[in-house]
Amino acid sequence: MAAKKMTFEEALARLEEIVGKLESGEISLDKSIKAFEEGQKLVQFCLQKLNEAETKVKKLSQDGDGNFNSSDL
Repeated sequence: MAAKKMTFEEALARLEEIVGKLESGEISLDKSIKAFEEGQKLVQFCLQKLNEAETKVKKLSQDGDGNFNSSDL
Protein backbone atom coordinates (compact mmCIF):
# COMPACT_ATOMS: atom_id res chain seq x y z
CA MET A 1 0.00 0.00 0.00
CA ALA A 2 1.42 3.39 -0.95
CA ALA A 3 2.13 5.68 2.00
CA LYS A 4 0.07 8.50 0.49
CA LYS A 5 -3.08 6.36 0.65
CA MET A 6 -2.40 5.22 4.22
CA THR A 7 -3.63 6.76 7.38
CA PHE A 8 -1.12 7.77 10.03
CA GLU A 9 -2.13 4.77 12.13
CA GLU A 10 -1.69 2.34 9.22
CA ALA A 11 1.72 3.79 8.39
CA LEU A 12 2.83 3.56 12.02
CA ALA A 13 1.65 -0.05 12.28
CA ARG A 14 3.55 -0.95 9.10
CA LEU A 15 6.64 0.82 10.43
CA GLU A 16 6.43 -1.20 13.65
CA GLU A 17 6.15 -4.37 11.57
CA ILE A 18 9.25 -3.43 9.57
CA VAL A 19 11.23 -2.65 12.73
CA GLY A 20 10.28 -6.04 14.13
CA LYS A 21 11.53 -7.80 11.01
CA LEU A 22 14.78 -5.84 11.00
CA GLU A 23 15.37 -6.47 14.70
CA SER A 24 14.78 -10.19 14.30
CA GLY A 25 17.73 -10.50 11.94
CA GLU A 26 15.93 -13.30 10.13
CA ILE A 27 15.61 -11.61 6.73
CA SER A 28 18.28 -11.39 4.06
CA LEU A 29 20.45 -8.35 3.54
CA ASP A 30 18.62 -7.41 0.33
CA LYS A 31 15.23 -7.67 2.03
CA SER A 32 16.57 -5.71 5.00
CA ILE A 33 17.69 -2.88 2.73
CA LYS A 34 14.32 -2.78 0.98
CA ALA A 35 12.51 -2.84 4.31
CA PHE A 36 14.75 -0.05 5.61
CA GLU A 37 14.00 2.07 2.53
CA GLU A 38 10.26 1.53 3.01
CA GLY A 39 10.65 2.39 6.68
CA GLN A 40 12.40 5.65 5.84
CA LYS A 41 9.51 6.65 3.56
CA LEU A 42 7.00 5.77 6.27
CA VAL A 43 8.92 7.82 8.84
CA GLN A 44 8.80 10.84 6.55
CA PHE A 45 5.10 10.31 5.94
CA CYS A 46 4.37 10.05 9.68
CA LEU A 47 6.44 13.15 10.44
CA GLN A 48 4.56 15.09 7.78
CA LYS A 49 1.21 14.00 9.23
CA LEU A 50 2.31 14.94 12.75
CA ASN A 51 3.50 18.36 11.56
CA GLU A 52 0.16 18.93 9.81
CA ALA A 53 -1.72 17.95 12.96
CA GLU A 54 0.44 20.25 15.10
CA THR A 55 -0.24 23.17 12.74
CA LYS A 56 -3.99 22.54 12.90
CA VAL A 57 -3.95 22.36 16.70
CA LYS A 58 -1.98 25.60 16.91
CA LYS A 59 -4.44 27.33 14.58
CA LEU A 60 -7.39 26.09 16.60
CA SER A 61 -5.74 27.23 19.84
CA GLN A 62 -5.19 30.85 18.74
CA ASP A 63 -7.51 33.66 19.69
CA GLY A 64 -8.58 36.44 17.31
CA ASP A 65 -5.34 38.36 17.96
CA GLY A 66 -3.14 35.38 17.07
CA ASN A 67 -2.25 34.64 20.70
CA PHE A 68 -2.38 31.12 22.03
CA ASN A 69 -5.04 30.30 24.54
CA SER A 70 -3.16 28.40 27.22
CA SER A 71 -6.45 27.07 28.59
CA ASP A 72 -6.95 25.18 25.30
CA LEU A 73 -3.52 23.53 25.30
